[in-house]
Amino acid sequence: MIQDIAPHHFHNEFAMPQPRPQDTLLCFDGDAVLLCRNKAEIVFPSCAEGNLPPETLRYLFVIDDQRFFLYCGEGKPQIAGYAYDASGFREATPSHLAFAGATATQLARWYREHRFCGCCGNLMQHSETERALTCSCGNIVYPKIAPAVIIAVTDGDRLLLTRYAGRPYRRWALVAGYCEVGETVEDTVRREVMEEVGLVVDGLVYYKSQPWPFTDSLLLGFFCRAQGGLSLHPDGNELAEAQWFSRDEIPVGQNHISLTQEMIECFRDRKDPYQK
Repeated sequence: MIQDIAPHHFHNEFAMPQPRPQDTLLCFDGDAVLLCRNKAEIVFPSCAEGNLPPETLRYLFVIDDQRFFLYCGEGKPQIAGYAYDASGFREATPSHLAFAGATATQLARWYREHRFCGCCGNLMQHSETERALTCSCGNIVYPKIAPAVIIAVTDGDRLLLTRYAGRPYRRWALVAGYCEVGETVEDTVRREVMEEVGLVVDGLVYYKSQPWPFTDSLLLGFFCRAQGGLSLHPDGNELAEAQWFSRDEIPVGQNHISLTQEMIECFRDRKDPYQK
């Protein structure tokens, strides 16, 4: 998955170090990031190349001994040999820099969307003790992380796959949805499956989680078993299509960066929890 960057190590403990010339600089124009032109792999500029005022740079995280800083000043810096690229990081290499870029995109979006206080309209300030934005009125805003579930619904040797309605993404996927207020993640699993395909499920088994910076989400993966009637009734709003696939009929995925695809492959290879 995208966060699996071994042998590299990601550390995001809060700190306020001063940028060094060799540290990595991330500059954004919306979700487009400044990258080196004509490079097959990701190359970010250094702080020395950016030559920006230190007070405009915000420390993000470190991978191994490589520190990453975000430009939080006005406008969009221009650096010779670099250009803003909006192609994203899903298929980019090397993988540890793709993860760094995707995570930085999430943080940059949060900083950009919370410049002003939602309570009084004043300019927000960066906390000096934690990753948060604060206001003189007492309002504190933390990075947006929305919990969501990824659900592998099974029926013996069959797996339920779906296609979204009204979205550019047209590949087969698992049932998924966001947690609602006052709801446990287990209740979210049951509700989303019933709402999207009309099935009752039980035997929930937690698989693993994944930070998903593209939608500011924390994904929680579950396997479960369909009960009772097994006919499918896609809601037509979230889903355009739903279909049962036997293990050898499951379409081959295009990448392995997502929890969804890992869970599909886990079922295909008979490594799902019901095989134990």
